[in-house]
Amino acid sequence: MDDGTQKRRPATDRTTTDRPAADRTTTGPFTEARARAVLASAGERAEDARLLALGENAVFALDAPEPVVVRVGRDPSLKERAERELRVAGWLEEHEVPAVRAARSGVTLVDGHPLTFWRRLDEARREAVPADLAGLLRLVHALPAPPFALPRRDLLSGVERWLRLAGDAVPPADAAYLRARRDDFESAAAGLTPVLQPGPLHGDALPRNVHVGPDGPLLLDLETFSDDLREHDLVVLALSLDRYGLDEASYAGFVRVYGWDVREWPGCAVLRGARETAACAWVAQHAPGNPAARREFARRVASLRQEDAAVRWYAF
Repeated sequence: MDDGTQKRRPATDRTTTDRPAADRTTTGPFTEARARAVLASAGERAEDARLLALGENAVFALDAPEPVVVRVGRDPSLKERAERELRVAGWLEEHEVPAVRAARSGVTLVDGHPLTFWRRLDEARREAVPADLAGLLRLVHALPAPPFALPRRDLLSGVERWLRLAGDAVPPADAAYLRARRDDFESAAAGLTPVLQPGPLHGDALPRNVHVGPDGPLLLDLETFSDDLREHDLVVLALSLDRYGLDEASYAGFVRVYGWDVREWPGCAVLRGARETAACAWVAQHAPGNPAARREFARRVASLRQEDAAVRWYAF
């Protein structure tokens, strides 16, 4: 969810296996050690796995018995999303949209954690830039609806879960403030009139979710694909310009390739505010045991309370 434009990890492809596994609720914090234990329970060589990212999913590179990337979900609530991500990957492949491809079919649930496995990508030729993302979004936004249901892009649906995971690590008054802000923006977003034709969208459209390989740019992180206002995908970069230090020239390149600046749309401020609310709550889930997350959460929530749009946020 975090909207920082920096790279989180090497680009990857994902998918999952069909092994029977226990379907029980996880307990305790989601740590690298926990994720490695889940890999071991799934029969993978956890000791040799290389951690690429740790957030809602722990992302590992595995070399044996085949070079793949595996995503270990934080808890059972992410299983349905993982299954949908695999369907999206297959659908994009059918339409020849450059994107990550599954290495194995099906989601494995191990000790309450959904696992998916993806093809390993070649080394990036360079870092992706906003213009690369814009070209891919044009392809996605030209697609018709897929033959399966996609959810609405409910930016705010994770707020309650993230605040619950934060627990006592964030002040109760701040959690209450974010819940109230969530409710206000949910109501405002329901009344928006789009400029673009609603339909499939990526949902977390950032350059860090693009990999530039030998065959050009391709999309990563398909878990937030939705069927909703396509303006959602464009507001992400507008927020990056305001909050995360994206430079004006890069944003102009994005607009030039896509062909429209979402800031011209009156609804931009509403989707921007909703995304800020979600991004603030997203950091909260990392606050227990992580002082850096607590500091970043405090910075973000204070800037929202003070309505200070000039405060720089930092990718976490």
